[in-house]
Order: sequence, then C-alpha cells, then structure tokens
Amino acid sequence: MNLEYELILRVVLSAILGGLIGLEREYRSKEAGFRTHYLVALGAALFMIVSAYGFADVQMTDAHRWDVSRIAAQVVSGIGFIGAGTIIFRKSENILSGLTTASGLWVVAAIGLACGGGMYTLAIVSTILVLAGFEAFNYFLSEFDKHMKS
Repeated sequence: MNLEYELILRVVLSAILGGLIGLEREYRSKEAGFRTHYLVALGAALFMIVSAYGFADVQMTDAHRWDVSRIAAQVVSGIGFIGAGTIIFRKSENILSGLTTASGLWVVAAIGLACGGGMYTLAIVSTILVLAGFEAFNYFLSEFDKHMKS
C-alpha cells in the first residue's frame, strides 16, 4: 500500500474509533461527546504521524537525533490539560464530576496515538474495551441504584 494511503487510513480509523466512543458519551449526555472525542483521536493520530514521518528530509547526525516519541509524550501532557478542564468539584454538594469524561479523552488520545503508529488491532481492541467499560459501569450503577431504593 502506498505510504500516503496508509497514513490516511491511520487518521480515518483513529477518527472513527474516537467517534464511536464519543457517540456513547453523546448518548449518555456527557460533557464531551462525539465531536470532542473524534477530534482528540484524529489530532493524536496526526501528531504521531507528523512526528514519525514529517521530518524525514531533515539531515540527522549523531549530535542531532530525532526522537519520534517526544511529540507523543507531549500529546499525553496536552490531553491532560484538556481533561482537567472537564473535571468539576461542586463544593456545596460535595460532588466531583467529569472524571470519566477526562479519562475517556485520555484513552481516546492513546487510541489515536496507536492508530497513528499503525497499531490497528491494539487501537480497535482498546476501543472495544472502553465501550465495554462504559456499558458495564452504567449497568452496575443502575443495579446499585435499584438496590439502594429497595
């Protein structure tokens, strides 16, 4: 497969997987929905691709080596900043909300990085696990609520 098509596949798959998680969040009326998760996954994949392939024409020497993991590490830091913005503590009610949304954005960024790195199976399995985790969480919470009301 032509490298350009391979890179396009990576970005498209990343956007689809992030979008699937975002659809679940949208369905549950959470703070960050389809568009946010879609964009985070797509952006993370694009950063990974640019990191790995964007500087191929730059001459490297032993004194100047290119480390493709540096941009991926910055994606992790950047998404932490976005995720922190979704976490809210309501002191009057003593409630902390947004942690699941923040961790969802964090894992979607990781899925995007995996797609950008060409690790399709890992990204797909991770997406399935995230969706299963969200559904299991909702199931156990509803069962817990039923038990508490009885």
